[in-house]
Amino acid sequence: MAEGEKSINGLEISKGWRDATDSGAELLRYLVEQVPQIYCLETERNPQEEEALVQSRLLHPLECFLFGEDPTEGLDKLKQGGASSQLCGRVFKEGETVYSCRDCAIDPTCVLCMDCFQDSVHKGHLYKMHASSGGGFCDCGDLEAWKTGPSCSKHDPGSAVAMETDECVLEAGLCERVHRLFKVLLRYTTDMLVWDESLELSAELQPRVKDNTFYCVLYNDEHHSYDHVIYTLQRSVQCDQTEAQAHTALIDKEGRRAVKRGTLHSCQQAKDLIRSNSEHISLQPLRVEILHSAVMAHQSFALRLGTWFQKIVGYSAGFRQVFCQVTLEASPEGERPSLISQLMLHDARLYKGARKIVHELIFCSLLMETEFKRLFAIEFTKHYKQLQKDFISDDHERSISITALSVQIFTVPTLARQLIEEGNVIRVIVDTVMEMLREHLDTNNRFHFQGYNSDKFFRIQVIFHDLRYVLISKPSVWTDELRTQFLEGLKVFLGLLNCMQGMEEVKRQFGQHIEVEPEWEAGFSIQIQLRHILAMFQDWCSSDDQVLLLSFKEVHRALMRCSNQPFHSQPQDFYMCKHILNICPYKVSQEPVSIHLPISRLLAGLYVHLCKTGAVQQLHHYVDPESCDFTQFVEHPLRCVVLAAQVSAEMWRRNGLSLVSQVYYYQDVKCRDEMYDKDILMLQIAASKMDPNHFLIMILLRFELFDIFNGSSSTKDHELLKQWNRLSEEMLFLLIVIVGERYSPGISNVTREEVTMREVIHLLCIEPMAHSSLVKGLPENGSHETGLETVIPKVATFKKPGVSGHGLYEVKKECLAEFNPFYYHYSKSQHSKAEDAQKKRRAHEGSDQALRPPAPPSFCPAFSSLVALLSCDVLVHVLRRVLQRAVEDRATQWTEAMIQRVLHLVAMALQEEKAQLEASSVEEVSFDFSLKARVIGSEHGKSVFHLLSKVKTLPSLEAQKDMIKWNLQMFEVVKCLREKSSPTASASVESPKPEEIVQDKDKAERKRKVEAAKLHRQKIMAQMSAMQKNFIESNKMLYDNMPESGTQGGGAVPTTERVAMELGELCVAVGPHRGSTPAEREVLTCILCQEEQEVQARAPAMVLTACVQKSTVLTQCRGKTLADSPEETGYPLFMPPDLAVGTHTGSCGHVMHATCWQKYFEAVQNTTRNRLHAELIIDLENGEYLCPLCKSLCNTVVPLIPLEPLTLDYESAELVGQLLTLPRWIQIISARLRGLKSVSQTAEGSSEDGDSGLCAQGQADFRSILSFGVQEPRKYSDSIAEMLVVCATTIHRVGLVTAPNEQCPRVPVMAWNTCAFTIQSTENMLQGEDKALFGSLQNRQLAGLKAVVQFSAAQRLKSSQAVIQKHFADMLGVLLPGLRTESLPSILNVDFFHLLVGLVLSTPALYQEEAVDLQPSAVSSAYNHLHLLHLVTMAHLLQVLLSSTDFPAIAGGEDGEEARAAAGFYAAVAQHTDGLKADVSGSSVADRVKKGLLPFLRCAALFFNCLTGVPPPEELSSTAVSTPVHMEALCSYLALPSNLFQLFLDHRETVTPLLKRWCGSPAVTKALGGQIQTIRYPRRRNRLINLPEDYSALLNHASHFQCPKSTDEERKHPTLCLFCGTTLCSQSTCCQSQLGGEEVGACTAHAATCGAGVGMFLRIRECEVVLMASQTRGSTYPAPYLDDYGETDPQLGRGNPLHLCPERYRKLNQLWQHHCILEEIARSLEVVNVMFAFEWQMF
Repeated sequence: MAEGEKSINGLEISKGWRDATDSGAELLRYLVEQVPQIYCLETERNPQEEEALVQSRLLHPLECFLFGEDPTEGLDKLKQGGASSQLCGRVFKEGETVYSCRDCAIDPTCVLCMDCFQDSVHKGHLYKMHASSGGGFCDCGDLEAWKTGPSCSKHDPGSAVAMETDECVLEAGLCERVHRLFKVLLRYTTDMLVWDESLELSAELQPRVKDNTFYCVLYNDEHHSYDHVIYTLQRSVQCDQTEAQAHTALIDKEGRRAVKRGTLHSCQQAKDLIRSNSEHISLQPLRVEILHSAVMAHQSFALRLGTWFQKIVGYSAGFRQVFCQVTLEASPEGERPSLISQLMLHDARLYKGARKIVHELIFCSLLMETEFKRLFAIEFTKHYKQLQKDFISDDHERSISITALSVQIFTVPTLARQLIEEGNVIRVIVDTVMEMLREHLDTNNRFHFQGYNSDKFFRIQVIFHDLRYVLISKPSVWTDELRTQFLEGLKVFLGLLNCMQGMEEVKRQFGQHIEVEPEWEAGFSIQIQLRHILAMFQDWCSSDDQVLLLSFKEVHRALMRCSNQPFHSQPQDFYMCKHILNICPYKVSQEPVSIHLPISRLLAGLYVHLCKTGAVQQLHHYVDPESCDFTQFVEHPLRCVVLAAQVSAEMWRRNGLSLVSQVYYYQDVKCRDEMYDKDILMLQIAASKMDPNHFLIMILLRFELFDIFNGSSSTKDHELLKQWNRLSEEMLFLLIVIVGERYSPGISNVTREEVTMREVIHLLCIEPMAHSSLVKGLPENGSHETGLETVIPKVATFKKPGVSGHGLYEVKKECLAEFNPFYYHYSKSQHSKAEDAQKKRRAHEGSDQALRPPAPPSFCPAFSSLVALLSCDVLVHVLRRVLQRAVEDRATQWTEAMIQRVLHLVAMALQEEKAQLEASSVEEVSFDFSLKARVIGSEHGKSVFHLLSKVKTLPSLEAQKDMIKWNLQMFEVVKCLREKSSPTASASVESPKPEEIVQDKDKAERKRKVEAAKLHRQKIMAQMSAMQKNFIESNKMLYDNMPESGTQGGGAVPTTERVAMELGELCVAVGPHRGSTPAEREVLTCILCQEEQEVQARAPAMVLTACVQKSTVLTQCRGKTLADSPEETGYPLFMPPDLAVGTHTGSCGHVMHATCWQKYFEAVQNTTRNRLHAELIIDLENGEYLCPLCKSLCNTVVPLIPLEPLTLDYESAELVGQLLTLPRWIQIISARLRGLKSVSQTAEGSSEDGDSGLCAQGQADFRSILSFGVQEPRKYSDSIAEMLVVCATTIHRVGLVTAPNEQCPRVPVMAWNTCAFTIQSTENMLQGEDKALFGSLQNRQLAGLKAVVQFSAAQRLKSSQAVIQKHFADMLGVLLPGLRTESLPSILNVDFFHLLVGLVLSTPALYQEEAVDLQPSAVSSAYNHLHLLHLVTMAHLLQVLLSSTDFPAIAGGEDGEEARAAAGFYAAVAQHTDGLKADVSGSSVADRVKKGLLPFLRCAALFFNCLTGVPPPEELSSTAVSTPVHMEALCSYLALPSNLFQLFLDHRETVTPLLKRWCGSPAVTKALGGQIQTIRYPRRRNRLINLPEDYSALLNHASHFQCPKSTDEERKHPTLCLFCGTTLCSQSTCCQSQLGGEEVGACTAHAATCGAGVGMFLRIRECEVVLMASQTRGSTYPAPYLDDYGETDPQLGRGNPLHLCPERYRKLNQLWQHHCILEEIARSLEVVNVMFAFEWQMF
């Protein structure tokens, strides 16, 4: 009924608006009346109530007006007539995962949302995934964004048609209403969002009665932290901390918040206080405004209208088109811009919430329609400069700025070209940058960034991204208008480059070190931003010959206009080798020089493109050849190269680190494409155009080596000589690079793929590398691609990673021929590593050490003259000079590196000559290096050839001997080729090449030597083998004789002794046939003092480092805590069978003296307190420390107690066994317990009325228990006793989370519990890893386990015997009904292994007498252990049976004794219970029971082995045995019958009444009736949850994650618990809770219940595992997901597809199962220097 009234009301109101003459004014009057009644009232409504009122009183009438009928009906009609959009348009939230297809995306900005990606063809392609910064939207359905597969299955229109504006024709009346309504509401929304009058509304919105209520509104900024704002609010508006935190969170989320409501005066006071208090903290006060309540109300509704508009325009394309028309319409008067322009221009003044709404509106409307997107782009470009100015002065992130929309516009290829043609967007963007950077221009019109504002500068750099977006797709078709506008934009861009050309010049510092490091980062950050832009400009130019030629003309003109670094002297003539060069002198070491030369480098790049396309032939039509002075072109790039060389030669060290850093980046992969590489290109261009001798003279002049090589300069200054040598090395290296580096398209006929292959080969020649390392070492293109994937299979083999580390690529052997030791992209360290690696490889292969230059590709025709450098006179002269210095042994004037470079140059020249001779006849070959090298200087024996022959003998050049030898061989090869090519030799028959003959001889000699060495080694090994065999044979004879002689001499062993020996050697740990405990002497070394000591009971204590921790590794009921209901479970005396929380004690196995440990612990306590954030690593208050040796986390020590050597008297044991049967033993124990109880009760009698059954028959004597053998208890030294207390107290404190109290009666119980739980954990771990029960544990694990068992056994000596006797009586009461009390649990609610350990270790307390300390003898202990084990095993067998009632029915006669016994036992149990069905299969009962008992028996075997030291049977040390054999060996070791049901037959009379009592428990009845849940046996083995193989599935799960306590769509951190699979909202205030009185995050709270404080979480969006150990400690750990290259990807930085690595996940599981999470956290925190503490409790 209420719904009907609302509809009628809305329809009536909307009808009134339609009928009014001015419906807009009528609507506004209605808003004036209603809005203040809903928003900003004195009593603030809850959000749900407020939203309901908005819907019913405001939005519903608006929708009625829109449709002209009931909105539901109108919407149905609309949906029937319209089609859904083929564009997805999902707007990304911050942190949302997005996908980009590397195969199909037009550019990297084209992305898909999670849902579209999962349903697209791109899922099977190469793709990248990353977290969105917010503000973008899904490009699914946009044909311009994808090469193939533009739409997912959901958005596929069914036919490949271009996205065009849908002609969705609305009904005329509907269209008119939509237009009227949108016009009014959009004007209203815009006016309210950009409204500047905070105290008044516009005339049309003025209320009839003006209220005197105002709000003090606080706005968000990025200058003040959370704490600053909270502090300011507490001081200014008198709110408590909780309220201040709530205000601050909303201010950060929404952008503003009303913090006070009141009169204008009170709000003004609050405003003044906020500003003054915030100024004390930060120089800039918080932004505060006072708004009238009506203004605040209308602004709130305007914001709500924004989300309403998003919903409405989503209904129909027609609605969307009308919306776009209205927003883009200019005002009729032309005074005000369009509504969208107003909103854009006011964007920087809007608060965060309003900005987000406006941007989302633009996304869902203007950007979804092609035509309106074009119109919006024009508007955006028109206001671009102002928008960027506002953004730069703003302090908000770019993701919430309107300028971030540029990526949606400029990356659309057709739109970008249209904007270039119509709006010259290139010019607009560059002009904007120039205007922003104008303040940094100096008097020479060059940039100088000293003292720049880093934040503002960073914002300016972002503008370069827009220029990159515009150029990201080069045109395939050029129009005249596009050419004109592009060239116009290029001219403006050259103006920017002109301001960079020669900026920030440096001058070498002499004498004194520079005082202030000059600014350099700003210039290089711009260079990095321009790197791809420069490459894109060149790509655009190269796509059209006319544009390329005109661009070269413009760049050439710009270079000619540059006035930086003019010459200050006249040209001079320089003579060398009869060649003269007329050039202006210039010394880089004395004159200013700049590393920034973008115009010169752009010219070099364009020239290479001219050569590549062939357009260079037409260049003379555009540029006057006389103006192309290549000497002038190359001048500045050459200076830059020389500067880098001089810095390397340490000539500029007084200029500080800034210059070193600049040179580093100049050659680094981030910048080298458009810096160093282009300088080399320019040098190659100049070398191809200049006379080679003149070019080399110019090189020598600029390197300041001309006089040195001309022989007109000498010095004895060692520092100067050292500099000259370094410069000579660099100069020779440059010559190698200029001639040898031909892998550049345009220089030679190579492809981009071949260039990348060469880069990869040289990187892998340094060392095998991971994929990520290779990517970092390769230059990226504009699409952030390196091309690695296409070439890596051709040049390298992949080596998969192991459990740790990452996959590595190793270069293929056939690719090693490409290795060039002087590869120009190597750094010095890389050069050395690569050279060493290749020499080692060649030595390993038995090859020589000569690293020959690889055969280079041929130059293109335009650069073919470059090779003339290698044969020119000046180069031969330089080579002779260097070699001559070496021959004359002028040690200070040459270095081995110089000789190495000379040899490489000689080799390159000889290779070139050889190649030319092989390709052509001698007459056609003009390259004559070998002739000049033999002739020039030969008259004095100083030709290159003669000098090489002499250098070969120098001892100091032994490392270069093979290379010299190879060069000399090459001389002979070239000589032979020249002679063979003569007319007389032309007819000679084909024969092996001279080079091959020489090499074959060399290889044969080397091979002979290797074979000789191999034979020598084999001979020596054969001699050693023969000697070993002789030794063994002789000793074998000796050993064979020894037993015979011993037997003859000693006589026969007596029969009784032999029987005893055989029994002693039996592998039985329990009962009268127990094997002997070996008397082994254990001598250990203290890791602190390094002194040895034997472990003895009365010696000073030696201790084992240990860590006690709570654990849920074995829990069958995750999330349950024992603290919930201790009175029901009886914990800790009785461990519930679900093992919800246990106490584990582990050890790293390192031993110390107790006194040494105490000193070490005190020192740790004293030193660690002063360490920064020490509490993150170790908890000093709880006694934690790191093991001195392995740095494992420890919190106690376990004293080492030696095994007591015991040998049973088997005859006595047999006699005792005849008397001490199970019923007799039960009588004696019962009598003893009653007697002890009577002793302790002085006021009351000891016997209980109504005792019946077995325990009441034949009241045995109180002390008859002593008659079966007692002995004096073992004595321990005081230090061992003290350590027993230390360890027990820690276990009690940690296990029960209580204060230390060594007198607490639960102390011994916790010691037994940790013993039992540690054994169960160990057995669980061994079974889970399929390892043998014995022999599989590491030494540290075994030592720790034995120490814990012996400590637990000795614990009774330090506790009250009466307390232990009481514990024993209670525990035995579970098994013996006569001792039972009401509070004891039933057999279904007890873990029987914990019970067994407690009973066995507490039994000796029954032997305690008042006057004398006694303990049972070996025989008594044997029978105690036997009867306790039998009783507990029978009870556990029944427990297993009762928890597994779903047995199959009998299918015929039972075969086998065991099956019949099982069936009989089942029938006996069924008599005493109501819930068991009759006639079940005995064999199935037997199988189920054995499986259920197996873990218990394995644990018991481990326990008795550690307790007694009796070695186990061999079958238990192997995994190869079958389960029946394993079971039989266990039963044999534990003195149990192999048919366990035989126990009940053997003790039928004794057990029958017990069985009746056990089955008669109410808990058993409830369990069989299905009223309570029971634990099934064997227990479920816990593992980490199953994770999907593809990481995308996890990201998909995270994308659909909804925070359980928050409704907003802000970024969340979905975090997966790997223990239980729960997804949590981490690091968010919404999900914080109280834990121990403190506020903690969701994961911390979850870990407290799920993992007893320990947690292992996967942060899905960050792809990293978080380990937690407490509220204050945690660390990150690599996720078990690897990409195809065997690497993890934290933070999804690389974004490659990820797949689960089972081995790594198994390792994580082991980390948990082995209880090593605490240890891992401590180690990781110890390694990492923690400067800023992370608040793990908030995680």
